[in-house]
Amino acid sequence: MKLAIEEVSYSILDTPIIEDISLHIKTGQFVGLIGPNGSGKSTLLKNASRILEPHTGSVHLDGRDLYRLTQKQTAREMAVVSQETSLTFDFSVQEMVWMGRHPHKRLFQGDTEKDRRIVNHALARVEMNGFEERSFMSLSGGEKQRVLIARALAQEANIIILDEPTNHLDIRHQLQLLDLVKKLDVTVLTALHDINLAAMYCDYIYVIQNGQVITSGTPEAVLTTTMIRNVFGVETEIGIHPVTEKTHITFLAHI
Repeated sequence: MKLAIEEVSYSILDTPIIEDISLHIKTGQFVGLIGPNGSGKSTLLKNASRILEPHTGSVHLDGRDLYRLTQKQTAREMAVVSQETSLTFDFSVQEMVWMGRHPHKRLFQGDTEKDRRIVNHALARVEMNGFEERSFMSLSGGEKQRVLIARALAQEANIIILDEPTNHLDIRHQLQLLDLVKKLDVTVLTALHDINLAAMYCDYIYVIQNGQVITSGTPEAVLTTTMIRNVFGVETEIGIHPVTEKTHITFLAHI
C-alpha cells in the first residue's frame, strides 16, 4: 500500500512546525525520517496518521484521501506506534494488544479463536508472552514499546507508522524490533534517532531540518559527511561496514 504526503504544512500559534513537506512512499518500502530534535519529524508523522490534521496539503492511501476515510477504515489500513501513550485507565498487556483487533470487529461482535491466535502470536513475536496479565503501566519504557508493536501487529495493517520506536530499548531489542518490522510484508514510515540504524534498515531516507525536507534518497546517497555536518553539527567518517555491507557512520567530534 502506497502512502503519499503532498505539500503538508502545520503550524502552532502561527508558528510553522512543518512546511510544504511531500513524501512518496512505495508499497513495501521501509522509509526513515531523520533530523535533529525539534525538526518536525513527530509532527509530520502525526499529520500522516490522523492524530493531527494538516493546515494545508493532503495525505493519500493508495490514492484515497486519508481524511475522507472513517477512523475505522483508516485503522484497518494503518497502525501507529507513537512515543507518547497516555492512558486514563490502566490495562493489562493482553488487553492492550487485543485493542489491535477492534478495527476488524462489527458492533457488539465478540472475540474469536482467530483473534486469540493473532494476539498470542503478536505477543510472542516481541517476546512479551508470559506478560499477559501484567499491568501495562507497570512495565518499563522498553517493555511498553514492545507491547505497542504487538498491538500494531495484531491490527494487521498494511502501513505501520512508528515514531522513534527504538527509544528506551537496549541494543538487542533495538535490533530485534527493527529486524521484525523489516521482515513484515508492509509499508513502513518511521522516525529514527540513530542514523546508523537508519542506514542499516531503511530503503529510503528523508532528512528534515527546521520543518522542511532538505534532501532524500537511499542511505548511500543521503548519508554524507557534508549533510551530517550541516544538519547535526558533527564531524564523521563514513564507510561500508564489512559485515553488514551497509553505510556505517563513525562520529568524531562536535563542531
